[in-house]
Order: sequence, then C-alpha cells, then structure tokens
Amino acid sequence: MPTELPPAGREPLAPDAPLRLGVVGSGFRAGLLLDLARRLPERFAVVGVVSRSAQRRDEVASRWGVPAFAGIGDLVGERPDVVVTALPWDVNVRAVEDLVERGVPVLSETPPAPDAAGLRELWSRVGESGLVQVAEQYPLQPMNAARTAVLRAGSLGDVTSAQVSMTQLYHAVSLLRGALGAGCAPTEVRAVSTESLLADPLSRAGWAERVELRPLRTTVATIDFGTGTGLYDFTETQTRNPLRSTRVVVRATRGEVVDERVVRVLGPATVVESSLVRRQTGAHRDFEVLDLDHIAFDGEVVYRNPYRGARLSDEEIAVASLLDATGTWARGRGAPPYPLAEACQDHLVGLAITEAAESGLPVRTDVEAWARRGDRSRGPSASQT
Repeated sequence: MPTELPPAGREPLAPDAPLRLGVVGSGFRAGLLLDLARRLPERFAVVGVVSRSAQRRDEVASRWGVPAFAGIGDLVGERPDVVVTALPWDVNVRAVEDLVERGVPVLSETPPAPDAAGLRELWSRVGESGLVQVAEQYPLQPMNAARTAVLRAGSLGDVTSAQVSMTQLYHAVSLLRGALGAGCAPTEVRAVSTESLLADPLSRAGWAERVELRPLRTTVATIDFGTGTGLYDFTETQTRNPLRSTRVVVRATRGEVVDERVVRVLGPATVVESSLVRRQTGAHRDFEVLDLDHIAFDGEVVYRNPYRGARLSDEEIAVASLLDATGTWARGRGAPPYPLAEACQDHLVGLAITEAAESGLPVRTDVEAWARRGDRSRGPSASQT
C-alpha cells in the first residue's frame, strides 16, 4: 500500500522543529497531551486548545499557558501541523470532518465514531482525504513493541494465533490484528460474558476510600481473522485495576511469546527459553533518574526508550511515540502511524465482540469500503536501536 501523506501544497515542516499541535477538547485526555508537551518542549509545541466552555478555556490558559479558543477556525489560524481531537464520540465526528474540510491533518480520538453506521458515514466523508490518523497507542507501548520486534525477526516462524487480556475491544483488536498481520478481510466472532463480584480499588479518579466488591463483567471472544485466530479476554476496569494481571500470548510455527517469556525450537531435541528484559535506571545503587532505558532479548536491544531522561511511564512513552510518528508522517518522511482505515476495522471487530456477547450468536463482519486502504500487513515498529 502506498504511504498516505497530507495533500500536496501543505508547507513542508522542518525535520527537527517541534511538532505544532492543536487540541480540540479540554477533558482528561487533552490534559495528558498538554502535560506531555510541557515535559517534551523540544518535540511538541501546543499552539492552542479549543473548548466550548469559557470556564474551561480560562482554566487551560491559566494552567498550561497556551492559547484557548472557542472555535476550530481560530485554532486553525495558528497554523498547527496536526490537530488532535480529544472529544466524546457524539461530537468527535463533526470536529474531524471540519478539520478535513480545512485541509488540516487530524489525529482523532479512539474510536473515531460510536458505531458501525457512524464509521461508514465518517469514512464516506473523509476516508479518501488521507488526512486522518487515529490515536491508538497500545501497539507502541514498549513491551508490545519489543514483542513485535522479536516476532518480526523471524526465529519463531509464522504467527498462527494470538491472545490478549489487557485492554478493551478496539485496543485489543489492534494488538491481535497486528500480531497476526491481519488486514480487513471478513471475520467471524463468537463471545460470552459472565458477571462476578470483584474488588475494584483504583479508577481514573484515584484510589477508592473503601475497597468494596461490585459486579464486573468479563467477556471472552474468539475471532477468526482468516490469517489466524485471536482470543480476546477482558474484565471491566481491568486496564487500571492492579488486581487484574495482563496476558499476551502469540503462538507461531516454531515457538511462542508469553508475556516476557519466549520459547522456540532451534533443531532436533533443542528447545530454548529466553526473556524480554527491561533495563530500568534509578533503582538500588543506580544514581540515574528512574526511567526505562531499553528492552533486550538474547543480549540484543530490541526496544530503546526514545525519551530517556524524561521519566515517562510506558503509557506516556506510547502516546509520545504516536505523536512523533504523526509528525514524521505530516512531514512526509514516514508511514501513517494508524490510519483511519485501520481504526475503522478494529472498532468494527470490537463492535462484533459486543454484539456476539450480548446475543450469544456468531457475528460476521464483511469487507468494508475502507478495506482497499486498510487491507495490508500491519503492526507496530519497535524503536530504532
């Protein structure tokens, strides 16, 4: 598939200049982006934030020291290189369409539309523009990127199946499709949901004052992608709940990856085990700052933290990596990090998981209009080592 680039006529960006970011929205996720930009000023410069609320605009200007506007037109006047839409589903679609009409590259919230009809409508309006990327960070999280680097090296052979118990719906589908190299072919989804009383001590709002049990739903689904099988396993609030572990299994013809453990066959009667090993600085007698340095496999670095010294969490590293990749794409020097076609396909399959769990019946997805752009081998690239 040819690389999608912003349309000809946009002024090229200097390769080393900070990415000029605009943000539409002033909620939780917008705050994360503004915080990253403040901590990485050599990479990102926020030229403005749009909020419909006058109070929020005042808060943004006061807290973050960036201009705040009531409308997208005012933000576009600041000549952002890319605009991030960090908005609820019901208003995100219109903001994306507005920006595309103005010829501005967009990094849209995930998912870009609430349902299958909304995805198709959005694609019909902006899909062929080549201007829309989507803010999917999970494939760029350090350990996920390191696993991908090991799989792409080829010593495990061809991937046949993958399991993800880490995050919900479209995020997990992105990881599954990436591991399997699946495109936008038809899928068949089977799913079941159960409910149990579980402790849930931590949320986006922080630690609960009392640890109480409440009913939480677990959904398990199998997805036939044609190129292999995906297993989805997610319990509500698992993403932040420290009582719920994550699990990633990728099985291939000559071995498998299970979380940070890799096992493979080298020859007759010769099976070896290795590990993906994180090097963290700042612990024990290491007097550097607390930070991720790299992830190694069999003595070779397969992932290196591109923001070493900034003291970012894995989630922040992934989001910053996505912003950087979006900037490289906007400069015409790299592939699109996560095009709208890929996001539409991942959310379509995620919706099928929900439908199959609610109905108890198999659900099929068919080839959609975005397939000609999204049907390609995919998955994250590990950072340069």
